[in-house]
Amino acid sequence: MEIHKRILAILYIISGSLQILGMLIASAFISIIIPFIMDEAAPEVQWIFVWIVPFIRLFAVMIIFIFSIPSIIGGIALLNNKPWALTLLLVLGCFKLFSFPIGTAIGIYSIWVYSENHKLSSTSN
Repeated sequence: MEIHKRILAILYIISGSLQILGMLIASAFISIIIPFIMDEAAPEVQWIFVWIVPFIRLFAVMIIFIFSIPSIIGGIALLNNKPWALTLLLVLGCFKLFSFPIGTAIGIYSIWVYSENHKLSSTSN
């Protein structure tokens, strides 16, 4: 079971890092493309971009803080055998179920590792 915990921890570290990288690339792309769109927009609708761009950036930062950073922290904690790490990764795995197809696979694997670990710990008592 320890090998599965290690694999799960590495998967979460990689997926959290890739989420952060993806958000940074998306943010850079939006920052580059928005000025070109603003130049083509009519002057009376340019005020919308003043509101939309900060909202998009805030949304990206919230996603990173809610999902990506806890994934990395949980993965590192699971590698260090912290008792709370598997529970954190189970919760994050439930959210990952909605991210088809890779997130779904990681979520199912998280649930399986948690249930097998829970089954083993309850039979040893």
